[in-house]
Amino acid sequence: LLETQLVRHGVMVVGNAFIGKSTKIQVLAKALSKLRQDNSPDPAHQVTKTFSLNPKSITMEELYGFSNINTGEWTDGLVALLVREAVSDTSDNKKWVLFDGPVDAIWIENMNTVLDDNKKLCLMSGEIIAMS
Repeated sequence: LLETQLVRHGVMVVGNAFIGKSTKIQVLAKALSKLRQDNSPDPAHQVTKTFSLNPKSITMEELYGFSNINTGEWTDGLVALLVREAVSDTSDNKKWVLFDGPVDAIWIENMNTVLDDNKKLCLMSGEIIAMS
């Protein structure tokens, strides 16, 4: 998992339910953080902060945001809030936004520009949040 993460900015860990996918990711994040705190000289060893959500536990509007049909006012969804928080941290720490739940064609489609080489989250509001 670490080797894949080092060469790709987006990684999907897939498999049956309750086989340890989430645990593996959390253990790797904690191990990388501990190695950095122990002054590991390896640049891959960085403090790693995770932002976790289950995309199937909320509506698409709650996930990505929505525009109020009466006022036109935009309300950010959870993805925008978490990604914005992650990119606002300018430290060398790694930031992983984890979609911890079943993969669904509807919500994954909106992640295309994040997972491809553009590394940008494009919101329906017109805002684009660039990943580093």
